[in-house]
Amino acid sequence: MSQFSPPAQTVSTGFVVAIVGFFSSFPIVLQGLISTGASDAQAASGLMAATLAMGLTGIGLSLWKREPISVAWSTPGVALLAVTAPVEGGFAGAVAGFLIAGGLTMVAGLWRPLGRLATRIPAPLAQAMLSGVLVSLCIVPFKAMAETPYTALPIVLTWFVVGRFNRLFAVPAAVLAALLVIGFAADFHLPLPDHALIRPALIAPEFSLSALLGIGLPLFIVTMATQNIPGIAILRSFGYTPSPGPLLTGVGGASVLSAPFGAPATCLAAITAAMCANVDSHPDPRQRYWSAVMAGAFYSAFGLFAAVITGIAALAPPLVLGTLAGVALIGILANSAAAALEQPEYREAAAVTFLTTASGMSVFGLSAAVWGLVFGGLVLAATRWQTPGRWLRSGPK
Repeated sequence: MSQFSPPAQTVSTGFVVAIVGFFSSFPIVLQGLISTGASDAQAASGLMAATLAMGLTGIGLSLWKREPISVAWSTPGVALLAVTAPVEGGFAGAVAGFLIAGGLTMVAGLWRPLGRLATRIPAPLAQAMLSGVLVSLCIVPFKAMAETPYTALPIVLTWFVVGRFNRLFAVPAAVLAALLVIGFAADFHLPLPDHALIRPALIAPEFSLSALLGIGLPLFIVTMATQNIPGIAILRSFGYTPSPGPLLTGVGGASVLSAPFGAPATCLAAITAAMCANVDSHPDPRQRYWSAVMAGAFYSAFGLFAAVITGIAALAPPLVLGTLAGVALIGILANSAAAALEQPEYREAAAVTFLTTASGMSVFGLSAAVWGLVFGGLVLAATRWQTPGRWLRSGPK
């Protein structure tokens, strides 16, 4: 087979990866963008730019390295945006934060000390921070079932029932249920936008301390800890040995280029990386990179029609998108909470990190996520400092 002709099996795998990767989390992206002050046109532009960025970057890195390097948008990162207080400058300030996070990722790839520093954040604290971010989003479906049961129940029940058979398709099925709910609410009159292909909106960034501390730094930390580092680890678990530097530089560069159009963060994928790298992708490990290439191609196609998606989403009744985003994040919340509390020596510090982050506090321009890491880190440091003394006092007489 020609090296420029993808095997048929990888085409189908790439299509499934794109369906799962896009439709499982695009409501979260929209909610994160709107929460940071994006208009409907800017949110559509951001969704398009984010989708094209991860599609084209995945194609480029996979063809370059001949490895199944799956690229995604930062789902935990956009979930963080959905609960972050608006920063100075509104959405223009948020775009500055996106640029800062992408720039830091590039530097982490080019300058090893920063990359090592990012990896030194204890994983349980990073996962606890993510759990704290997600909890307020994941309770929305249950509030919605009480407030608007006719719109929320079909989405939640579809997610639950399909998930009993295939977890990967639970959220895409919930998206279809949400589409039916929106259709019923609009009497199935879903007006399409004047242009099916979206018009990119260029947003001039407004840099400020709040953009750095409120969005840029937390977005960089959560994306590194929950996406980029696990993504590299997953590739290695399947026998691939990518050098982290070029991959981080690649996704960071894509973030910088796409941020002015409203895209939050491009990063290495974790779940879809495993889909591309395992034996179901292709029996020959040397051919599996085509699955990531084809996923990138389908992502790019989805991105071009972001205007249609955001146009339909704008017709959604109250709490529909929140319900959809909430059920999409439940699995991530469960995994992050388990990882945060798994090790007893980190448990108390992780609990403090989780509670601080979930509180939504904002002091001195620092978001709750940053304060969560600060307070959790102090508790962890104090615990480790006290441990030797406790061991001596409780040792043999």
